[in-house]
Amino acid sequence: MKFIRVSEADFSVEAELAALADRRAGAQVCFVGRVRDSSPDADLQSLTLEHYPGMTEAEIGRIAEMAAARWPLTGMRVIHRVGRLLPEEQIVLVAVASAHRKAAFEAAHFIMDYLKTEAPFWKAEQRADRREWVEAKQTDESARDSWAGSIGQD
Repeated sequence: MKFIRVSEADFSVEAELAALADRRAGAQVCFVGRVRDSSPDADLQSLTLEHYPGMTEAEIGRIAEMAAARWPLTGMRVIHRVGRLLPEEQIVLVAVASAHRKAAFEAAHFIMDYLKTEAPFWKAEQRADRREWVEAKQTDESARDSWAGSIGQD
């Protein structure tokens, strides 16, 4: 039911959605995150993601299990890239399938909110004149915390 990959390799959204095909699934929801330059100067040259192999996949697996326990999913695919990425490149894919759209939307949203705060990745932005580590945002933690006690329904 679940597929998790942490890799330097890019992914095909079309192929990942095809892998979720299931006669029971009336809905597929897919989120693709891309490297973006949020600075006013638009001087991002690259984003480097580091991780702790084994630990990262285990934590993503834990997040996937939490989602599967909350919503009736027929499939799930989570791919997160690591290494040096350029602006506009794909960085993360969360794709879920369920019999109903609400469960699919909520599960994908939940997984992304938890990935942003719980998965052990370290990000460094290379700018034209400096390299700086990216800190976690309070808004990401608030988004994760908003799921406390909620129960997915169709």
